Amino acid sequence: MTRATKTRARTRTRTRTLRALAVTAGVAAGTAPAAADTIAITGATIYQRSDRKLDNATIVIRDGKIAEVGAGVAVPAGATRIDGKGKTVTAGLIESATQLGLIEVDAEESSNDGRFGIQPTEIHAAYRTIDGYDGRSVAIPVARTGGVTSAITGPSGGLVAGQSAWVSLADAAAPIAPIRAPAAMVVALGRNAMAAGSRGQTVERLRELLDDVDAYRRNRAGFERNASRHLVAQRLDLEALIPVLDGRELAVIRATAEVDIRAALAIAAERELRIAILGGTEAWRVAPELAAARVPVLLDPTENLPGDLGALDARDDNATILARAGVAVGISTIDSPSAARTIRQLAGIAVAQGLPWPKGLAAITEVPAQIYGGAAERGTLERGKIADAVVWSGDPLELTSRAEVVIIGGVVQSLVTHQSRLLDRYKTLPKQ
Repeated sequence: MTRATKTRARTRTRTRTLRALAVTAGVAAGTAPAAADTIAITGATIYQRSDRKLDNATIVIRDGKIAEVGAGVAVPAGATRIDGKGKTVTAGLIESATQLGLIEVDAEESSNDGRFGIQPTEIHAAYRTIDGYDGRSVAIPVARTGGVTSAITGPSGGLVAGQSAWVSLADAAAPIAPIRAPAAMVVALGRNAMAAGSRGQTVERLRELLDDVDAYRRNRAGFERNASRHLVAQRLDLEALIPVLDGRELAVIRATAEVDIRAALAIAAERELRIAILGGTEAWRVAPELAAARVPVLLDPTENLPGDLGALDARDDNATILARAGVAVGISTIDSPSAARTIRQLAGIAVAQGLPWPKGLAAITEVPAQIYGGAAERGTLERGKIADAVVWSGDPLELTSRAEVVIIGGVVQSLVTHQSRLLDRYKTLPKQ
């Protein structure tokens, strides 16, 4: 063998070795593989659902979906293997009410989108989050480090803020199509959208708006000829609200006080609307009615102090009381894009206040998927579902645990953030 031949052989061997090391290191760091390869997570504690725990189990991911899960599952030849011994695997977390990708720097107006005022005349039903969503937001990789694999992001402000979107948080060079857009229509009652400072007048305006949507739907031709009575909203806003009025689109209603929640329930019953309550500071006071109407509540369990004198009865165990009554409870940071990574901590706080652990996990996985109509594809690790999964160092609801591997759509994601790059850049600065 000539010297040149030996050199080429050594180069090929070194290249193969480096590639193998890169895959191993990449899986540990959450940076590889770059495509939806076959992946096997072995020997892990797997929560297939929040109430179904599998010990020493294996999950196989193929073509971006869950192929097999259970004890004794064989690892396919050529699969990228991730050692799950001593680890916990759950479905990817879902942030159910954020402004991720819309609000970049809170105090800088030019970096904000979809945040409107609270004037009673503000109706933005035609606003589509997906038109303003920035998938390059630096907050998205940060959310991934907290095990968040998808999010429902949307506007705020006014009586009707507009249409939210359910987006994947996968890292990609090109924009990723939304999971669902619109995901819901964002509406507000009470202090979130008071008309002239009156709760009752705000409810009145919402009823009037829904009446006008119904009138427009029945007489589009007359509206176009300017041969109908005056309607309180513009044509595109009226069009956007028709699916809500038909019950085909969810209305997420921001309401904190008991009186506002009861008003929302009454309007939903009158119009046969599909609704969810967002905020729900005093929702625990209406728990039986919410359960009977099958209306879920999205809340932040750390909102345990009254935000105003109209909703004084804030409680640490709001989520516990609601769940005990049979209400589906989702947990969210509510609007805060920079805090999306903390939803598991919020779920842990709710558990500390009495919420059963499985319901705490469900509140950030299964329940959001059910509320937004995506339970057939996401929220659990059942066979055939989209492979959004997280490998945790321990109990995902414990603050000391961390997401070691995040998989979205069958692809292991990078856990590098703008902040971690800055740390790597400056932690070895020479001493002055």
